[in-house]
Amino acid sequence: MEATSQEWVTVNEREKAMKITLCILTGCLAAAVMAAQRDALAAQSDALRPNILIIFTDDQGYADLACTGSKTNKTPRMDRLAKEGTRFTNFYAQSVCGPSRSALLTGRYPMRSKGWSMPASEITFAELIREVGYQTACIGKWDVSNRKPIIERMPNAQGFDYYFGTLGANDGGGVAFHENNEKAGSTRDMGSLTRLYTNKAIAFLKNTRDKNKPFVLYVAHTMMHTIIDASPRFKGKSKGSLYGDVVEEFDYETGRLLDVVDELGLRENTLVIYTTDNGPWNQPAYYRNKKGHPKGSIFWGDAGPLRNGKGSCYEGGYRVPCIVRWPGEVPAGRVSDAIFATIDFLPTFANLAGFKVPDDRAIDGVDQTELLLGKSKEGARDNFVYLNNAVRRGKWKYLRANHKVPGYARDRERKQVEELYDLEADVGERNNLAAKYPEKMSELKNLMETLAKEK
Repeated sequence: MEATSQEWVTVNEREKAMKITLCILTGCLAAAVMAAQRDALAAQSDALRPNILIIFTDDQGYADLACTGSKTNKTPRMDRLAKEGTRFTNFYAQSVCGPSRSALLTGRYPMRSKGWSMPASEITFAELIREVGYQTACIGKWDVSNRKPIIERMPNAQGFDYYFGTLGANDGGGVAFHENNEKAGSTRDMGSLTRLYTNKAIAFLKNTRDKNKPFVLYVAHTMMHTIIDASPRFKGKSKGSLYGDVVEEFDYETGRLLDVVDELGLRENTLVIYTTDNGPWNQPAYYRNKKGHPKGSIFWGDAGPLRNGKGSCYEGGYRVPCIVRWPGEVPAGRVSDAIFATIDFLPTFANLAGFKVPDDRAIDGVDQTELLLGKSKEGARDNFVYLNNAVRRGKWKYLRANHKVPGYARDRERKQVEELYDLEADVGERNNLAAKYPEKMSELKNLMETLAKEK
């Protein structure tokens, strides 16, 4: 019996429906396979991309730790960190607080990133790394929104998922806190801050951290910025006066934070970076007039062999301690004299985490992955600019005759002449070689002008 026209229509509709269903099922299967592949690649990628923990102190001296030369301060946890990783002896920040932070966050010298006045248009590594799947948190001193609660310039707007800390410094012996964009109290107990920030960092790792994502945790301590103080457990216990007490408390609290990293099974894939924002506030013009500390106490750090301290364009202002640990990746027990700087963090994180470095502006930092991993001895940086006062290339450093620095940082011993130093032979910058090497002087002056012109 032949099928009627109506029956043929029904058969055709069923075949079409089956084909559509098959296509849908095939598409769903393909999408599921692709999603599974993406998840597998993401998981593999996250396994390779490190968590990043930045421990950033304030006004700490080049020789404040036992492993960097202190004879009075006991710092067993920082000494252990140095043995477990690489200590960099030619590492540079900036010479004062806000400029140092804008440089670290953006990979751009403060003449471009604007320091305390860092505009919302600046792009931080936190913004970039969050775009490739990282969770981000900032604890502590922010200091790039003119010390004011300007929402579009506060941490949440600049790439950090979570923030707790103070927007400015503690010059007057007190701080006000913000948690994310909301006010969160205040304190005049300066001895409580190091433990408070450490507790907040530990709480993030234990309670807030998304275990399915890599993280960046930026812990920016208020100490050892004056007015300093230590908690009762540490006060009066060191051989380094009040300042030594604060350093030893920082060492203990950092050890506590690193222990939690270990307890949570994060050690092997966490890149730990310790450094500070500038040199110590060690100039007599400053500490002889600063009030708020116990009479006779030492409340400033040790620059070791370096000349001058915070605010200065001599090495004591910019060259700071730095230790980096990443087990199995960053060589342990190594001491490197390669030139390295906080402005290099952003391009280096870009390589390690897989984000793109901005190409619409000058980025002063360079990718130092090869240096960190021990694949390059010299690294990718051969020069450094000291805020248009000076420039270094290789072992040579040129300084202008007129130093534009804060009054407390002005070296009363120097004559206002151009200077040239061989930093390998004279790290204390005492033997001016300007008259002996005029061609080197000219080369470095031209370099400084070229670097300053970049936008």
